[in-house]
Amino acid sequence: MTLIAAADGSALGNPGPAGWAWYVDEDRWASGGWAHGTNNMGELTAVLDLLQQTADLDDDLLVICDSTYAIKAIREWMPGWKRRGWKKRDGKPVANVEILKELDTAMDGRRDRVHFEWVKGHAGHELNEKADALANAAAYACKEGREPEPGPGMGGGRSAHAFEVTREPEPDPDLFSLAEDVPATDEERIVALERSLLTDEVRGDPAAVAALLHPDWQEVGRSGRLWSREEILAEIGPLPTRVELEVVRVDRVAPDTVLLLWRGIAASGESTLRSSWWVRERGSWRQRYHQGTAEA
Repeated sequence: MTLIAAADGSALGNPGPAGWAWYVDEDRWASGGWAHGTNNMGELTAVLDLLQQTADLDDDLLVICDSTYAIKAIREWMPGWKRRGWKKRDGKPVANVEILKELDTAMDGRRDRVHFEWVKGHAGHELNEKADALANAAAYACKEGREPEPGPGMGGGRSAHAFEVTREPEPDPDLFSLAEDVPATDEERIVALERSLLTDEVRGDPAAVAALLHPDWQEVGRSGRLWSREEILAEIGPLPTRVELEVVRVDRVAPDTVLLLWRGIAASGESTLRSSWWVRERGSWRQRYHQGTAEA
């Protein structure tokens, strides 16, 4: 048999009060959190606690996640990080390394029996919605100075799993910061990041989008609507049709600021001129402002 569970994380600000949760059914779920953490910390911890609590089960485990980061970190990137002494390809330390090391231990001997499936967040998937609600509730409890509801676990006594946050968590890295093939120049990297915002993989993962947008991000859309970061994160999803990105120019206006002007060409042939301001903070590039204008 296969046990199916959803795992999710939440952060009110990134970093900020954060929560995690996993959910099988009303009799089997768990949650927790911290006063200061990130969405990715929550995503990974939810999977870790689920693995720890199901360690003695003979069933296969299917973990439903809306986080591309969590699945890729565990299934694709972790072996390379481990070979390099838990360092990225550029030699910098891997974020969330304490959680990742425990995940590596928890996966040992179970790699053929633990499977992952990505689902789009906030799209009506029952288990994902339950885990999301529990993770959000845990984050709000931490924000209000309350202990999150721990839940019944797997019914045999839950594992008391809560990482102590001993230093300021860094904002979640974008997916390109973690991958093996990193573009050579900042300008190439920014074009790659912009292209990623057109993909279903990123647009269907709220955490991946949030990692690419500056906390003060705004957009003036093609229709003239002014979007806030919170509004776009609540509504963004896969594009109805494929859009091609044609670079018009890339200008380095300051050491840590790049203006990307590009043309978005829809399958219908409709084109939109778009400009994006990207700024670098703590070594990561994030989009600060975006504007779209219908092309005559």
